[in-house]
Amino acid sequence: MKAKDMMDKDFIYATANNHIEEISIKMENAKRFTTPVLDENMKLIGWVTSFDITKGLRENKKLISEIMSPKEDVKYIRENDPSRLAVLETSKSRLISIPVLNNDDVVTGVIRSFEIVDTLSALYEVKVEKLYVAMDKQLKGITWDELMEASAITFKRNTGEEIKPEEYEKKIKNSTFGEAIWATGGLERFFAGLIAVGELVIARRIGRVKK
Repeated sequence: MKAKDMMDKDFIYATANNHIEEISIKMENAKRFTTPVLDENMKLIGWVTSFDITKGLRENKKLISEIMSPKEDVKYIRENDPSRLAVLETSKSRLISIPVLNNDDVVTGVIRSFEIVDTLSALYEVKVEKLYVAMDKQLKGITWDELMEASAITFKRNTGEEIKPEEYEKKIKNSTFGEAIWATGGLERFFAGLIAVGELVIARRIGRVKK
């Protein structure tokens, strides 16, 4: 997924000559805590937060240009950047939202933290079975039954719990990606388990061929 696939294209923005009170009302009506400041060509020149608005009103400032952060201090990403960069940047810099620019430096959208959470939540609800189906397609010549057998063996190695292949198949049909991550102790362990399954199923197939 690219940044342009996650961004909100219907975003609000301010101009440098807008009155602070005008933008405060605009942000309040749209329920936004931040907004980009753009020039007449929709290019980024600054950034304003609700804190800037509050402080500006308290200090009797009039225009957005008096309170905005300059472009040099604004974190942004490009339309075709991987969407994960938005996740990493908002997390690292503790941002509420981040503007998205095209190759001409025109702001074409904004990615907000709640949209990131929404996307990740949807990912967490993906059934584990779909990940196994994708892996099955990548392991050329391997049957679904072989994949389930290898999965049951790997499950026993990791947990000490005996499970039949058909029971494991039922387990992944009823489990989501998010549940599996929590159950295995984290993202790294979950994918390490998938890799172990892939390695085992290939090793078992090679062993049968040699016989």
